[in-house]
Amino acid sequence: MTMTSQGDFRDRTWVVIPAYNEERRLARVLAEVCAEYPHVVVVDDGSQDGTAEVALRYPVWLLQHVVNLGQGAALQTGIAFALQQGAAIVVTCDADGQHQVSDIAALVEPIVEGRADVVLGSRFLGQAVHMPTLRRWVVRLGVVFTRLTTGLAITDTHNGLRAFSRTAAEQLQIRQNRMAHASEILHQIRRHHWRYCEVPVTIRYDPETLAKGQRSWHALRILGELLVGWLTR
Repeated sequence: MTMTSQGDFRDRTWVVIPAYNEERRLARVLAEVCAEYPHVVVVDDGSQDGTAEVALRYPVWLLQHVVNLGQGAALQTGIAFALQQGAAIVVTCDADGQHQVSDIAALVEPIVEGRADVVLGSRFLGQAVHMPTLRRWVVRLGVVFTRLTTGLAITDTHNGLRAFSRTAAEQLQIRQNRMAHASEILHQIRRHHWRYCEVPVTIRYDPETLAKGQRSWHALRILGELLVGWLTR
């Protein structure tokens, strides 16, 4: 992209960050994101710490759930708000600092160029720094499961760094409030016949984020949530 188009896509891009009890890590994430993107939405998903107070130190839109509903619900809230504000592109990014803000431009580029409706970040095309071995195998098994159930030729799943065109974001309906929303999004790519691609991204793991994040055995719970969703939709 040229410098002119780079500036244009930043003005048209809204970054949605769901956050739950992230007061220790959120400041660093917002400092980096707000330095690059003028439109940032933080959805405080019923945090019991100072997450909201940290967010208010930065030039962001702060939305709050009274109670914790789950990351899927927080994303739906943030995406709907961004669309109301006129977003042409919506990027989702986690609040724990594992994602690299520098990767967002590569996510947005295929949408700006008209080559994709949805762009997914892949740590396996890029880097997964200090990713525990068990977590790596669980995620890879999830990739196999997703390929079998959706037919999508993806290399990563449950990666929160994504970009949506306005058209895709308007059609997206996240009903799985918690972590199963990531697989639900992939199924909607197939259902709506959205053009999609993956780009390499870097995810950095550290003891603090691993302690707070999803344990590997939670994959069973996610599968259960998906099965319930399929049976009740």
